[in-house]
Amino acid sequence: MQTIRKKPQRTCLGCRNSKDKTELVRIVRTPEGEVVVDRTGKKNGRGAYICPDPECLRLAMRSKALGKALSTEIPEEIYEILTAEIRHGE
Repeated sequence: MQTIRKKPQRTCLGCRNSKDKTELVRIVRTPEGEVVVDRTGKKNGRGAYICPDPECLRLAMRSKALGKALSTEIPEEIYEILTAEIRHGE
């Protein structure tokens, strides 16, 4: 008998919808305090997720949700990397 595994769900910081973890972009605050985009989904640290949608990124930036979720100030370059990655994925 095979067991059907549930896919982990995470909530987007922009639209607040739950989606499969693999569909979202992960941003991590490492134990050293560095904020990075985690393309592997396995980096150590506090993670936050956002849909690969420019509107979700805009909403998260406007509400400062990313900084609140990671309990740190988000450098402008992280938003630039996210914007480029989301545009590239379209």
